[in-house]
Amino acid sequence: MTSSRKFAFLGMALTLCAFAAPAGAQSVSRLPSANANSPIVSAVTVPPGYTTYYISGTPAGPKDPNAPEGSPGRWGDTTQQTADSLNKLEATLKQLGLTFGDVVKATVFIVADPTNGGKINFPAMNAEWSKRFGTAAQPNKPARSTVEVKLATPGALIEIEMIAVRK
Repeated sequence: MTSSRKFAFLGMALTLCAFAAPAGAQSVSRLPSANANSPIVSAVTVPPGYTTYYISGTPAGPKDPNAPEGSPGRWGDTTQQTADSLNKLEATLKQLGLTFGDVVKATVFIVADPTNGGKINFPAMNAEWSKRFGTAAQPNKPARSTVEVKLATPGALIEIEMIAVRK
């Protein structure tokens, strides 16, 4: 390799290093939604250098295991099931050394609630969600989709999956 080629190669290598260095210093960025009070954001950007954690869909556990299978009394309403699902997810995050602040994307699967006239109870789910995201104690909000579905477990109204990242 000639001297001029060595210098050209060295210059190119230094330039690439200069572009790579700031990437390691970048943090997760969150694009706020149009509604500042929303507990979610429009988008999240995760720069290189983060580990991604995919957390399986987590339903609530039975509120009253002695109540008949499939009955609302066994599983509870949307509020109770959302709270229980989020509590279980928080425990999973903790096992991974993470918190709700590390969550960048979530999907909420929600079923029509018999105690809400057979319609999904989006406000109840969102009220529980808002206790954990976008608060003074935990200001980070994830991107989120909410989809009305029929879940495999009779009486289950909520299942939530999450994606979290950590540097």
